[in-house]
Amino acid sequence: MIYSKLPHTEIEVSKICLGTMTWGNQNTQSEGHEQINYAVDKGVNFFDTAELYPIPAHEDRYADTEKIIGSWFKKNGNRENIVLASKMAGKAEMSKFIRTTGFNRESIIEAVEGSLERLQTDYIDLYQLHWPDRSTNYFGQRGYTHDISDYWEDNIHQVLETLRDLIREGKIRHVGISNETPWGTMRFLEESKVHGALPRTITIQNPYSLLNRLFEVGMAEISVREQVGLLAYSPLGFGVLSGKYLGDCMPEGSRLNLFPQYSRYNGTTAVEATRKYYELAQANGLTLAQMSLAFVNSRPFVTSTIIGATTMRQLEENIGSIDVELSEELFKEIESIHNLMPNPAP
Repeated sequence: MIYSKLPHTEIEVSKICLGTMTWGNQNTQSEGHEQINYAVDKGVNFFDTAELYPIPAHEDRYADTEKIIGSWFKKNGNRENIVLASKMAGKAEMSKFIRTTGFNRESIIEAVEGSLERLQTDYIDLYQLHWPDRSTNYFGQRGYTHDISDYWEDNIHQVLETLRDLIREGKIRHVGISNETPWGTMRFLEESKVHGALPRTITIQNPYSLLNRLFEVGMAEISVREQVGLLAYSPLGFGVLSGKYLGDCMPEGSRLNLFPQYSRYNGTTAVEATRKYYELAQANGLTLAQMSLAFVNSRPFVTSTIIGATTMRQLEENIGSIDVELSEELFKEIESIHNLMPNPAP
């Protein structure tokens, strides 16, 4: 395994992060435990979860993923060797059964304490805001359209004050953001720079894959110059970049078969781009998943790549991608496809 440090800390995390959003829905507790055991054995020490998980979010399964992780800690201990990240749900239709108040002080405290209880731990290493409180472009929305009727009062200072207090209490160690824009990222950084006692945002969890490299447009420079590490999610685009859906295939039990509403990565252009990447991988003796993950792992702004799997075979291949190195010629061929069909799945 390869390790990198969480920016502005001495905490080393595996370049592969174990994503968990299927546990409690597509995966049982025992399967979740099996995945953890295998990942840890392969050197993975970084887990990412959220109070919203499993996905699709549903009131009857609320926070079951955190409970599964907590049951593993209770059974196995080993908490001190794991870097644990979780996320607080924002205000949205899909999370209204959790809360409708957004990121106010009481809600943040309630969310952290609820996660601690379910995770059966005294602290969370990296606590993230799952998506912006304000109306902006995320979750597949390519551009920003200002809605004058959607009033948002800038509460970032108050949010950071609350997170600072939770750090002082020892309940969380560091803070990150997710599904954020360049403006939002700089706004968080500005607030902590001007008010030095407020915690600095050290990571951002945004989508990044061969089908969605929009992070490079405005965020990559911020990531490098400000040292805000990308935790790249959906590096395989909901499994599309495994190639299993090519040829109009829809494997039984697959994510898109079970949840056809998740069409973010399987539009017409994305399918065509996937086919080109698949052919390129095959020509170079790689699986499409290996090439796709190795590409993400190689980016200088990526602190860790969040992989997810519903089967052990998938998990083994995903973690094994850390040993795959792409040649300069292959990088050039990837760029040729990207230039022809850039970012087909925002």
